[in-house]
Amino acid sequence: MSAYRVYAIPPAWREIRSLPGHVRQRVRRAVDALADDPRPAQSKRLEARGVGQEARRIRLGDWRILYAIVEGDKLVGVVGVRKRPPYDYGDLAALLGQL
Repeated sequence: MSAYRVYAIPPAWREIRSLPGHVRQRVRRAVDALADDPRPAQSKRLEARGVGQEARRIRLGDWRILYAIVEGDKLVGVVGVRKRPPYDYGDLAALLGQL
């Protein structure tokens, strides 16, 4: 049994479904792996002011999986999958507010 529940907010789920096939498969595998290890070695903690969750991202080539960990509920919430560049994390607080 997984230690954490993984949830993707509806806009993030739509972003994942619209990705090119090979990227979509890599993203889905990475998201599924978050249930067992929400802080993998390749993840990076993000600074998000005024948000009660721990914000993190995983880099998959040019793509970033943005998610938050809610320890009390044992929940990993995926809030976005963005291509970088040009994405600059400017809307991170708004995305985390949707959890």
